[in-house]
Amino acid sequence: MQVLQLLISGVAQGCIYGLIALGFVLIYKATETVSFAQGDLMMVGAFAGLGAMTWLGFPFWVSVPAAIVAMGVFGVLLERLVIRPILGQPAFSIVMLTIGVGYVLRGLITMIPDVGTDTHTMPVPYAGQVLQMGGLVVAAEQLVVIAFTTLLCLGLFAMFKYSKLGIAMQASSQNQLAAYYMGIPVQSLNGLVWGLAAGVAAVAGLLLAPITFVHANMGFIGLKAFPAAVVGGFGSLPGAIVGGLVIGVVESLSGFYLPEGFKDIAPYIVVLLMLVLKPNGLFGEKLRKKV
Repeated sequence: MQVLQLLISGVAQGCIYGLIALGFVLIYKATETVSFAQGDLMMVGAFAGLGAMTWLGFPFWVSVPAAIVAMGVFGVLLERLVIRPILGQPAFSIVMLTIGVGYVLRGLITMIPDVGTDTHTMPVPYAGQVLQMGGLVVAAEQLVVIAFTTLLCLGLFAMFKYSKLGIAMQASSQNQLAAYYMGIPVQSLNGLVWGLAAGVAAVAGLLLAPITFVHANMGFIGLKAFPAAVVGGFGSLPGAIVGGLVIGVVESLSGFYLPEGFKDIAPYIVVLLMLVLKPNGLFGEKLRKKV
């Protein structure tokens, strides 16, 4: 029963890692760019939901979709105004730009008086509720994380498989030049991908907020989501979720059974083992180039 309790806790945490890793993979597949601002986009999304509920007085069921949509629009504008002008430059420049975007977002939030320097509790209707099944006690927050992540993954799967927009995004991620010649608006799709990644990051922030509170430094969790993307395979959307679950479960078990401190380094040990045994990740594809 104790192991089952740890597994559920690890799966819930892994879902958060998986959602942030999903943003990494979406952006990488569309633009071959690694965005290290995903964790801070998650933080801004959590603050957007908190602000809608506590400062604007919107109900929970209105604040959540409003925050997700607002972050989606923000992601599109971020790509159009900041990222697109530098595309075509060396990859290192784009990576440094995304790191800088993360620092700017964190700094702007911190500058807001009585908001950015404090830790806040998000008033969700299911806070503090638990589900008891025999000797197993599961927090409602964990169940909501697992359920919402499952629904979001099913929705994304349906979008990419059956909608014209999803099929166009897949075509663009495979070969942008060929997609452009076939009449697909590649630049517009790149903006939509950034918006989708920002919206998914906002979902992760809103799900994480009731568990760990809302504060300006909560975006650092993105440093553990990056190993999840590597473990799952950086070009695989299902791999991002699976990698997140692997990292979450390993972190939960190591935090309980191993000495103090192992919990923080466990994700990176898993990444090192994965790079040695299967460099492309669990679901990564082998790419060959003829030179």
